[in-house]
Amino acid sequence: MVAGVSFVGDQLIGQVGQVTMRIAGAGRPGEVQLPIRGGSESFIAYGDEPIEQGTQVMVVSARPGRVVQVTVFSDWASI
Repeated sequence: MVAGVSFVGDQLIGQVGQVTMRIAGAGRPGEVQLPIRGGSESFIAYGDEPIEQGTQVMVVSARPGRVVQVTVFSDWASI
């Protein structure tokens, strides 16, 4: 991450990425890769339910410290 650049809040909401470390749910985080500046970066990720590695997810909220809340992307694709 570039010093002085922050990817929180509205900048991440709606981004689609991939789970790289299983999200266990119930307050136990995993990790996701999200597209940032033409590449991808890792973020700590929480989900309401367990989400397996390799699953596409969408960011629904973001907090400071590279922490995001995600949901399975297919849940949104059907709307």
